[in-house]
Amino acid sequence: MAAELTTHDLIARHRPTLDQALEAIRTRAYWSPHPEHPKAYGEHGSLDAAAGKAAFDALLGTRLDLGQPGTDGWVDGEVSPYGIELGVSYPHADIDVLLPAMKAGQRAWRDAGAETRAVVCLEILKRISDRTHEFAHAVMHTSGQAFMMALQAGGPHAQDRGLEAVAYAYVEQVRTPDAAEWTKPQGKRDPLALTKQFTPVPRGIGLVIGCNTFPTWNGYPGLFASLATGNAVLVKPHPRAVLPLALTVRIARDVLAEAGYDPNLVALAAERPGEGVAKTLATRPEIRIIDYTGSTSFGDWLEANARQAQVYTEKAGVNTVIVESTDDYKGMLSNLAFSLSLYSGQMCTTPQNLLIPREGIRTDEGPKTFDEVTADLARAVDGLLGDDARANALLGAIVNPDVKARLEAAAGLGEVALASREISNPEFPGAVVRTPVMVKLDGTKPDDEAAYMSECFGPVSFAVAVDSVADALELLRRTVREKGAMTVGAYTSDAEVERAVEEVCLEEAAQLSLNLTGGVYVNQTAAFSDFHGSGGNPAANAALTDGAFVANRFRVVEVRRQA
Repeated sequence: MAAELTTHDLIARHRPTLDQALEAIRTRAYWSPHPEHPKAYGEHGSLDAAAGKAAFDALLGTRLDLGQPGTDGWVDGEVSPYGIELGVSYPHADIDVLLPAMKAGQRAWRDAGAETRAVVCLEILKRISDRTHEFAHAVMHTSGQAFMMALQAGGPHAQDRGLEAVAYAYVEQVRTPDAAEWTKPQGKRDPLALTKQFTPVPRGIGLVIGCNTFPTWNGYPGLFASLATGNAVLVKPHPRAVLPLALTVRIARDVLAEAGYDPNLVALAAERPGEGVAKTLATRPEIRIIDYTGSTSFGDWLEANARQAQVYTEKAGVNTVIVESTDDYKGMLSNLAFSLSLYSGQMCTTPQNLLIPREGIRTDEGPKTFDEVTADLARAVDGLLGDDARANALLGAIVNPDVKARLEAAAGLGEVALASREISNPEFPGAVVRTPVMVKLDGTKPDDEAAYMSECFGPVSFAVAVDSVADALELLRRTVREKGAMTVGAYTSDAEVERAVEEVCLEEAAQLSLNLTGGVYVNQTAAFSDFHGSGGNPAANAALTDGAFVANRFRVVEVRRQA
């Protein structure tokens, strides 16, 4: 059957966007082709708010048949953190049938070339973008994000990260020319002459192991990096967050088929309760690339046991903010309050430890003691979340019972500076919504160290009293080195302290944000400009996105011929 999407048409449609993405990763300036505002959708084939909600509602209680080979049953059971049963069932795969079928299409996909693969990926992303409102509800009701965050982080920001990965993949593949004429002079003798052909070849099948909290944002970089470099991709979603990635797989399969390629280049591996299929898949010889976001323990297991695969992990860390001094005390408090509250702290970039000198800090409002800083920050959080409607819009819902248990246990670890409270959600009475808790700890006490040196994922932060700035810097260094950090923040009006914090972060490979007091927060990163993670400390072995994230997903194979 002839392709419905010709390569010529796809290049004409998407090459300008690819070129803009290439320029954006070169300059690191702000750029995004995916609008953040909900009202931007509804024209040129995209779904507006009402149509997106209707499309999501139509999915509930249905069977999402992807037409995959090897389907031997159906999997369901997703329950929204907002308390509703989704009732969507997904194909369960016989891996011994599905994996060979996925490999069958790789030769044609390899031979398509870097540009064709890139524009096919961009067509997939365009169709996902057109359904941003539908995806927003799917992300909201699997991750617990509030709707606006689900629309932005699960929609345009995730799509940006996917496009960013495609751009980096394209750059790395075209770094080597397709062909070269090689001539070596031999003095009086005839020169040696060869023609050389260079082909990027895929490693094999990529496995994307999805996470519960950001299924698209964390899933798209690996998915599109592998697909754009010629690999087939098997998507294994988190059992509580299948729907957004299942919709992604369906769109990808449709586009691949319409472009004349095997739709089995992208497939879904939903799992039955307790099946633990990730471990089984991760050690299969056909799986040559793994992208994983989640717990440190399983990330460490993958790195140790999936020896046949190139493994990219984003695990967990203990994110730290040093508070030494500030020229904008109110701005600092406001910024930190938002960072601690957003999505109930259920982000791998949310600050956990606030290191504050025991004797207090200098501010534009005069000296502030340790107790005053913690009390003022608690009041800032209470003020931000004092209105229940606004609180629901910022906090979303607690994603699973483990987070709720950690939140409740944290209050027993020390003096509570900010107590958590329960908030009702009138639209979703089944939602578990809690405000953050902040606990005071002493940086010199071994018992307290056990708490602040362990990751406490969720709306939990520790205000840690330290004896000096030097002690704060040493604790920061030790925390990043031993536990890892996705983000580090610091507030200081002292140039020497600023340089010292920067040096620690450079030496320990941690991404640093300094003196944020406005509308940019330490737990947010922008595609095409910010690097998410560094790959240089225990929190993650890769950065989203840089050349290293894509370059080892393919190898260049050379064919030499006598000229």
